[in-house]
Order: sequence, then structure tokens, then C-alpha cells
Amino acid sequence: MPTMNTNDLTLNLVISPLTDKPEYLNKLAKWHHAEWSYLNPERSFEERLKDMQLDLAGNAVPATYFAEVDGKLAGSATILDDDMSTHPELGPWLASVFVDAQYRHRGIASALVRKIMQHAEEAQIKTLYLYTPGQEQLYEQLGWQHFLSENYNGTDVTIMSIKLT
Repeated sequence: MPTMNTNDLTLNLVISPLTDKPEYLNKLAKWHHAEWSYLNPERSFEERLKDMQLDLAGNAVPATYFAEVDGKLAGSATILDDDMSTHPELGPWLASVFVDAQYRHRGIASALVRKIMQHAEEAQIKTLYLYTPGQEQLYEQLGWQHFLSENYNGTDVTIMSIKLT
């Protein structure tokens, strides 16, 4: 798959599928587990790593994209079939939007979200969902809308959706 250069706030930003650099899998799994294990406390790091290995198959879903700035891993975002045990009827999901602390507030998360949205459109997916414990504003700026709010594993989250064309 081709990489995407963006004219976002960060120069030298490249977004590529994880299949281009599978050596990033372990580091991304560690980042994701450290950031969100509280939302799925029953899920071990080993289970997360095993699940993320499916992103290397080259399918439309699941798939992970990573961001590099000046050739250094800066973040990632994923599209999954299923991301909330309380809503198996919904999907696919934008998930694991993560930017390493040293690269935050530079437009990278927005670029990653737009890339997953583009990927979903190319796969003829009509609606995407996500849940967030506090980043609603980021997603609203990109066209996402409030779908529902709930307490998920002890954390208040907002479920959002976007219709794709």
C-alpha cells in the first residue's frame, strides 16, 4: 500500500500501513496497552499483541496505520470489527488513536484519523464508530457526531459515529 504524506502542522509526517514496517508491532502494542489497559482490564499484553498481529494480514479490517515524523515512530490508529463488548452490534471501529507525548498537538492524531476514514471509504464501509473517554472535541472537528454515552468498565465514555461517502 502507498504511504501518505500530509501537509499537516507537522513537516515530514508519513502515514503508512503497519504491513510496511511490521517491526513496529511490539512497540505499538506496548504503547496501546499502557494507554488503554484500564478500559479492558481482563485483556493481557500478550492477548493485545496477538490480536494486533492480525493487522499484518493486509485485510481491510483489522488494519493499523502508523505515523512517522522524520523517520521516527510517532503514533498509530486502527480500524477493528469490534471494540466494545457492550456493543457487538456496532462496527467497524476506529480505535487506538495514539500519539507519543513528544509529538502531540501537532496535527498527527487528526491525520491518523483522516487516514483511517479514507481507508474505510476505500473498503466501502458506510459508518465508523469510536469511543473515547475525553477526546470528543478532536473527533467533532473531523465530522464525528455523538452517538451515545455510557460507563464502560468503570469509565465514562462517549460513543461517536461518522457516515462515510
